[in-house]
Amino acid sequence: MSKHVRISPEEAADRLAIRELVEAYALCADRRDAKGQMALFTADTHFVVYMNAKDPKPSMDLHSRDARAPVFADLNKYDATTHFVGQSTIFTLASDRATGEACCLAHHVTVDDEKRRLMVASLRYYDTFVKTDGAWLFAERQLYVDWVDERALS
Repeated sequence: MSKHVRISPEEAADRLAIRELVEAYALCADRRDAKGQMALFTADTHFVVYMNAKDPKPSMDLHSRDARAPVFADLNKYDATTHFVGQSTIFTLASDRATGEACCLAHHVTVDDEKRRLMVASLRYYDTFVKTDGAWLFAERQLYVDWVDERALS
């Protein structure tokens, strides 16, 4: 954990903008705003998914913003989702590049023949951010699924 005796207004603004970027990603997912979510990434973004965090082989390895469209569309199989973004940490921060980690509990509700089920997944994201034209974007996002729990809802 870092100690900040004093930070510049620019650094404070950058830290806030990065946190808002992480939160916007989750909000776009829950609102099914595919265009909004894709706009949070650089055109040549790298997005890697590890459905099993203990397996070093990725489940998915995408190399562009447009390649993310099917991943986002997959959320439409759920009746509702809610992503709770927890702690987020910035590891490195320069004027136009940063790295960090964010944790999230993703709740996914399905309804099948009036039977409701809830799937909760514990997610970790390792991110590389770039500042382009004054806005922070994801340049790389590595998603690790630590655990999943599924159950019936009343």
